[in-house]
Amino acid sequence: MQPVDMKRKKRFEVKRKSVKAVLKQLPRMHLAAVAALSFCLGTFLMLPSKETEAKRHSQAIPIPSLQSIQEPFQATPELEDFAPIEEPDNRLINQKVKPGDNLSLIFKRAGFTDRDMMALLQAENGKKLASLYPGHHLEFLVGVNGALQKLSYIQDRLNSFAYTRTAGGYHYSEIQRKPDIILSTRSATITESLFLAGKKAQLDDKLVMELAGIFGWDIDFALDIRENDSFKVLFEESFLDGDKIGNGNILAAEFTNRGKSFRAVRYEDINGNTQYYTPTGDTMRKEFLRTPIDFARISSHFNLSRKHPVLNKIRAHKGTDYAAARGTPIKAAGDGKVTFAGRKGGYGNVVIIQHGQTYKTFYAHISKFRKGIHKGSRVKQGQVIAYVGSTGLATGPHLHYEFHVNGAVRNPLTVKLPKAKAVPEAELQRFYQHTQPLLAELTPEAPSTKVAVRHTNSDTKKL
Repeated sequence: MQPVDMKRKKRFEVKRKSVKAVLKQLPRMHLAAVAALSFCLGTFLMLPSKETEAKRHSQAIPIPSLQSIQEPFQATPELEDFAPIEEPDNRLINQKVKPGDNLSLIFKRAGFTDRDMMALLQAENGKKLASLYPGHHLEFLVGVNGALQKLSYIQDRLNSFAYTRTAGGYHYSEIQRKPDIILSTRSATITESLFLAGKKAQLDDKLVMELAGIFGWDIDFALDIRENDSFKVLFEESFLDGDKIGNGNILAAEFTNRGKSFRAVRYEDINGNTQYYTPTGDTMRKEFLRTPIDFARISSHFNLSRKHPVLNKIRAHKGTDYAAARGTPIKAAGDGKVTFAGRKGGYGNVVIIQHGQTYKTFYAHISKFRKGIHKGSRVKQGQVIAYVGSTGLATGPHLHYEFHVNGAVRNPLTVKLPKAKAVPEAELQRFYQHTQPLLAELTPEAPSTKVAVRHTNSDTKKL
């Protein structure tokens, strides 16, 4: 291999020297011409052909922008892609006030601290939160950042107040909703009991009790109710957002007892006082209740020659005995002043009430007195004063009730009771205008379930 390379090298050297010798022999003008020709030939060779130029244009790749280098290439977005991104909904935490609860405990259960609680207590009307009632609700509206945005205190479906977060603290507001009031009538005939008849007429027990209270001065519901007695009642029903939330007042009612009908209508006088009256304006309310205990059974009537069940000898029974379960409430028959509350021989525990100068009522065999009932107490008609028991000479739990007129004992079931004040004559025209449309709903021609809208629902907000 070495001899061959040496030969090639010698031949190259010979050629190089020959070229130099030739160039030396050429004149300078000839050298300049050769150089110029060489430059032109080189330039021509560097120019692209038409085919090469076209091919370059068809394969051109645009230079990417700086933005496209920094972000990955994406297809052109649609218009809705530019809509704002929705944040997750706020959370609502509901806490019911339990017996024994305090605000700190409720805030802790909801996931908040005493610091959050203090911020609300120091807000406008914040001290209202300190008065908690079992059964009420607190609603916490929590933002996406976990902060309390709003606290609502819900007393019932009609009444609530709230604290809403603002830049300057919490803003206080109250909401009072008014239900739709519908007038409805119901009627029924008594076959077994007043309560069963009321149930068949779709009346709750509270309305049945109110009905008995309206006619309680004229009808003894423990003694006088008979099969085929009947009633018809016009009352208010309350609706909120289409749901029934309760019953309102009885506006007019009719009760037929032993073939005799009694009518009553609700009326608010010019002074704002509300009572039930007869269609002619006489008050249904007497100065005294006919019976001081609801729906009890008479176990012993007024009898001045009765044989005493314990002493086993003739001893006047100067009152009426009502058998009832131990603990049944006893009501004051009329307004008056307690002149005695204590133990009295065979009568056991006794309450005596003086009603003006003429009347006195007597309640015996009481198990216990209502708190606040003592000598000198003032009581109102219908107020609970004590509870049924069997103290003293009694064979079982019952109430012994006496009624005295000018110091003489009278039969409480038959004594004529004085009436309270009627509608003043100067106001009778107004009374008729307000009550006749209500009484008209009780006529036989009126349907048994007539309804009428009194007013529509509206919400009021106090700032």
